Amino acid sequence: MARTKTTRPPRERILFNDDWRFHREDGHNAAPRFEYSQIRDWILSTGAELINEGVARPARPAAEPQIDENKFLPQFDDGKWRPLDLPHDWAIEGPFSQDLPGETGKLPWAGIGWYRKHFSLDEADSGKCIFLDVDGAMSHSAIWLNGKLIGGWPYGYSSFRVELTPYVNVGGDNVLAIRLENPPNSSRWYPGSGLYRNLWLVKTNPVRVRQWGTFITTRRVSAREATINLDITLENTTDAERELILNTTIFALADHGRAAPVARAEPSELKLRSHFQTMRTHVVRIKKPQLWSLKHRHRYLAVTTVSCGDTEIDRVETPFGIRSVRFDPDRGFFLNDEHITLKGVCLHHDLGALGTAVNIRALERQLEIMQSMGCNSIRTSHNPPAPELLDLCDRMGILVIDEAFDCWRRGKKWPPDVAESDPNIRYFDYATDFDDWHERDLRALVRRDRNHPSVVMWSIGNEVVEQWYPDGWKLATRLAGIVREEDRTRAVTSAFNGEMAGYSGFQTALDVVGYNYKPQEYVKLHRSNPTLAIVGSETASTISSRGEYFFPVTNDKLQGQVNFQVSSYDLSANWWSHIPDVEFRGLDECPAVAGEYVWTGFDYLGEPTPYNADSSNLLNFTDPVERQFAEQELKRIGQIRVPSRSSYFGIVDLAGFPKDRFYIYQARWRPNLRMAHILPHWNWPERLGEITPVHVYSAADEAELFLNGKSLGRRKRKRLQYRFRWDEVIYQPGELKVITYKRKKKWATAVCRTTGPAHQLTLEPDRKSLSADGCDLVFVTVKITDEQGSLVPRTHNLIQFTVAGPGNIVALDNGDPTSFEPFQGSSHKAFNGLALVVLRSMSGQAGKITLTAQSEGLKANSTTIQSKAP
Repeated sequence: MARTKTTRPPRERILFNDDWRFHREDGHNAAPRFEYSQIRDWILSTGAELINEGVARPARPAAEPQIDENKFLPQFDDGKWRPLDLPHDWAIEGPFSQDLPGETGKLPWAGIGWYRKHFSLDEADSGKCIFLDVDGAMSHSAIWLNGKLIGGWPYGYSSFRVELTPYVNVGGDNVLAIRLENPPNSSRWYPGSGLYRNLWLVKTNPVRVRQWGTFITTRRVSAREATINLDITLENTTDAERELILNTTIFALADHGRAAPVARAEPSELKLRSHFQTMRTHVVRIKKPQLWSLKHRHRYLAVTTVSCGDTEIDRVETPFGIRSVRFDPDRGFFLNDEHITLKGVCLHHDLGALGTAVNIRALERQLEIMQSMGCNSIRTSHNPPAPELLDLCDRMGILVIDEAFDCWRRGKKWPPDVAESDPNIRYFDYATDFDDWHERDLRALVRRDRNHPSVVMWSIGNEVVEQWYPDGWKLATRLAGIVREEDRTRAVTSAFNGEMAGYSGFQTALDVVGYNYKPQEYVKLHRSNPTLAIVGSETASTISSRGEYFFPVTNDKLQGQVNFQVSSYDLSANWWSHIPDVEFRGLDECPAVAGEYVWTGFDYLGEPTPYNADSSNLLNFTDPVERQFAEQELKRIGQIRVPSRSSYFGIVDLAGFPKDRFYIYQARWRPNLRMAHILPHWNWPERLGEITPVHVYSAADEAELFLNGKSLGRRKRKRLQYRFRWDEVIYQPGELKVITYKRKKKWATAVCRTTGPAHQLTLEPDRKSLSADGCDLVFVTVKITDEQGSLVPRTHNLIQFTVAGPGNIVALDNGDPTSFEPFQGSSHKAFNGLALVVLRSMSGQAGKITLTAQSEGLKANSTTIQSKAP
């Protein structure tokens, strides 16, 4: 039957990021004018945001909260507020403050912020249902439309929807006001602040597919045919019953868009009662399916239409992939019946100097760097990720553990003067909202993300305190049950840092047991739980600073910490963690473990272990001036204030520059890559004649080291050894050279030379062009080099930058975890020879962007990037 043509699609989803105004309350610890609990109670009492349709709405809503602020009123004058576009993280602009906690990056993220947007809808939207979809708002959001409170959500990592329809002015002006409140002492890392993910304006008809209302699963798959189920949840919000026709067509999805249709479902006819929801299932068979895998990221697109008579009243497009996943307790993880070792990293959600504001290119760059190391999986530590991250993982072939929470009912953040055993303890983190919101948050996560082929596990928690309690398994079972109600096709896991959680019964709630920092337990755990799969959910936590090396070199993992930096010999860790070699050994001794997730892929803002708090020792200061200052401060206040503002855990530093550790993982995870990496650098004039150990990372079996042409010995790598070491090398300037061998044949060669003095700046953009959309980025590596173009280590010159053309500098960094230089500006110091400039295009302005770098005493240089019309 022919369908009536309409000029506008039945469903519109419009990016709603432009033309906002922002105001922040004064002070990092601005006192809230009212308790957010009033907002939370109102939302819960009205039934707003109820995701589980089995929960009845309360009969009597609470009174709307009264506040003495007027910023939510339509007539409020916001003309002096700051205009900006989203996504926006207000805290990344700083300034850094020594008085703020290093645990959360010494940045002013706590406090209250307001956003307002003026918009209009034309008359054609009359009769439509209008929604605001929020991918993430940090945190404790309250939303008003035209002066009426319409909803909000406490958890800053959750995606959610509020309906604008009852109070929107079609054909007139509208004012949206969003208040965010970040309580201090509520996070263990830098959380960011603000409307840091995308917002969307959604327009639908009153009869439609529900939000996240399509769920696609693969019932059977073979080379000949795949059978998929498409569950579609429909809702009718009108006062009349409707007769509907439901159709689904499957298209192959190519990089340039959809290709020809490959299958169609049989149309479904149904009657949908007034103010009712129902689900229908389409069964579709696809001949010779193209499977989604790490190498071949084939995807499909399900286009579902809902028609009433001759009129199409809704259309939903759902990307998905066809693949099978399973865990074998003895052999690990299988994708499409192919054994895959999980070579994973944990990633926090910040993007370094860009803060937490979502940017697709910045996310993509992180994933590209991880893939170049051999990483094939990430764990979204410890919260729901941005939707764009999962889209990228689908397209790039990266597996994902999708994690929900860092804590449950028992929190990890409480007032510093209160004992954890206090029965009246008040937590400041997610534990405050857990009882009322955990089901909503968990269902929202699974429903939003369950069509992504990259997602292979759901994690219900990280190192939760409940693992230490005898009845903790009950809550774990409840949370796992909620996940399985929404999706039974993926495994449920949780990350334990307590050994007993693998034996106490807690583990029985899970499909995959995640162990953090317990490589010595893998064999015992597997023998005790022969039917459960195991993964190293958080491993190593080695600490290092890029380009820093301290002597003497020892195997004591608690050594190597000087001047608030950590040696890059990759032998330093905390008392509870390990160097990579120890974790590799645990995995190799227990092949049943599915793989590991290293803490962390990138350095991140906050949590600067081992310098988490002010110190009472001199930390082996090497600079006499710094040591004298530290001694004076220690005498004056009894403490040395620690400047560290970002972590040391990363395999890659905050700016995206690989540390030495990158190459030990690359050697293990890409064993066929002909690579050898020498450390340390070879510029040590003060160490002439002194022992300066040399380590080499390579997948080779043997390696021979030469200093100025003289052999220092050939080493054969024994079983359960993961690096080559020459610990008695006497330093002489010149050339270090290593020749490696695999199966008796030459494998890879590497050279490390003593450089000349710093001579020039060189600029290396990661791309030569970008889109003129106002969002796309280019990351430019700036190096201090000698006349031959070799990187000069131990250089920290101040560099000035200028830009000509349709682009601007949005961030600067150098990877130094102790630097208080702002991430914004036009100058920045290098750290051990490197600095980073992040350029952004200007919307609608194509042309050449020229970045010039200058530094006193060095030859200047420039690079040009082409900004192209999108």
